[in-house]
Amino acid sequence: MPDTSKSNLKPNAALFLDRDGTVNIDTGYIDSPEKLQLIPGAAEAIARVNQAGVPVIIVTNQSGIARGMYTEQTLKEIHHRMDELLQEADAHVDAYYHCPHHTEGIVPAYQQACKCRKPEPGMFLTAAAEMNIDLSKSVMIGDKRSDLEAGLNAGCAAILVRTGNGVKTERALDSSLKSNISVENSLVNAIENWLK
Repeated sequence: MPDTSKSNLKPNAALFLDRDGTVNIDTGYIDSPEKLQLIPGAAEAIARVNQAGVPVIIVTNQSGIARGMYTEQTLKEIHHRMDELLQEADAHVDAYYHCPHHTEGIVPAYQQACKCRKPEPGMFLTAAAEMNIDLSKSVMIGDKRSDLEAGLNAGCAAILVRTGNGVKTERALDSSLKSNISVENSLVNAIENWLK
């Protein structure tokens, strides 16, 4: 009998997104669902990717967990709130991956160097294995240097958006990194051009 497990399916492209400053307004450490506000247009942009049949995956550093500012459960509630807000535009995220670690954390279980905190590619590699994604056909969109480097380290294309910390990040980019990425004004522009 043939093996019909997920691993035999043809690998697909995916859209990897940073969260704070890319999809939602970056207000510092978001430690409750009530503080989450989407960047205007982000939900509609994600809906376009959903309609194209491309998985949308959030990859987010959440050192606030290691720092004792909120818990893994609170993060689940924040992402549930994001799901609710996206749903209003008929949009959805297919999977959330987060890194709770930081070497300067105060919660012992999370106080460590790891392979998942961006710019390390760990979250991408895990997603690729679990969701059968072809990273070479995929893209990472974010507003920080660590987002771009993580995407490139994973073998994805990388796009910097000028929302969140994006303008500051763009100013500080060296020419070698700048030549390997694209820069767009917002998630809306980035997704429009990538889908083309």
